[in-house]
Amino acid sequence: MRIICDAPGQTCNRLWTYVTTVARCVALKKKMMIIFYDWTIEDFPNLLHCPFIYFPLYQKWYLERGNGWNNYKGATWKITHSKTWDKIFSFFGCKKGWALRNDTQYLEQAMPELKKIFEPKKEITEKADTKLKPYKDQGRMVIGVHVRRGDYATHLGGRYYYSFEEYRRFMLQAKEIFKDRNPIFFISSDEQFDLEQFQPCECIRFGKEPSGAVLDLHTLSVCDAIMGPNSTFSRWASFIGEKPICWLEDRAMTIEEKDFSPMKDFFLQANGHKTEI
Repeated sequence: MRIICDAPGQTCNRLWTYVTTVARCVALKKKMMIIFYDWTIEDFPNLLHCPFIYFPLYQKWYLERGNGWNNYKGATWKITHSKTWDKIFSFFGCKKGWALRNDTQYLEQAMPELKKIFEPKKEITEKADTKLKPYKDQGRMVIGVHVRRGDYATHLGGRYYYSFEEYRRFMLQAKEIFKDRNPIFFISSDEQFDLEQFQPCECIRFGKEPSGAVLDLHTLSVCDAIMGPNSTFSRWASFIGEKPICWLEDRAMTIEEKDFSPMKDFFLQANGHKTEI
């Protein structure tokens, strides 16, 4: 049994730490254990209740009692940032899933099952479908745009921190490339801003919703295409949804249709382009 003992970053970092081992278990009919699950785990019921995946620390009665969730998250951070615990985990043969992202040999074979295991709960999938269905029924292309700013102001010296006007310019390029499909843009962002600034691009987004991040993530995965700065978030949406993504790698770049290609694993797009965060 492979035991995953790390808990890097936020939700999509965690999903990427699990997925290659889950694929391995699907293909080889093995079992696995995830010690430190993400706080959004209840948004993924098929993962939480998967018969070959064990979450030994998941005790709902405790988590929902008093300060249970905060206690769990605090303990997780301390343990996964401890050299002493690293040695203990290593002694027992535990693995850091983040280091297993190159273990991709079973991903393609297991993809149909992975899509089921990592599907969010019904309330989320139904909201996403309801949001996009009117436009898809009209035969329009829905392009998901991950507008990530916030922490990207300082991440890598602000390399991927784009102004709203720069996002608008990228969107106008995509609008021209796919003009025969009359695209509409689904905006995913944890920032609140006026969508009118992206005109003449027609845009939609969710308001403040329960499970907002996972709802945005799933909705991106069911768009027809995705674009955004280098991120594990949109990277996951492209991979699990098998949807083409265009990385906005430079504020001066000119987008071409060939730049849209689905992620086959954490690093590699179907067109052979490799990216790493």
